[in-house]
Amino acid sequence: MRQEDTMAKKSRLTRVAMKIGGVMGKADRKAHQIVRAGKLAKEELADISKQVDALKRQLQTTTKRLRRALS
Repeated sequence: MRQEDTMAKKSRLTRVAMKIGGVMGKADRKAHQIVRAGKLAKEELADISKQVDALKRQLQTTTKRLRRALS
């Protein structure tokens, strides 16, 4: 085998390895973005849940007052 053939194979392997590394980097970056978005959605859901609970309590107190006023 000649040295030029070996060098050509090495550079081809290097190019393929670089492409694979680039694709893995893009996938990793996208995974981090999805995780970040998931955390943000979870926090927003918790905030909305707290607001709903507060509105339920407010509705209960308003209902009690209204019943007392109508009695």
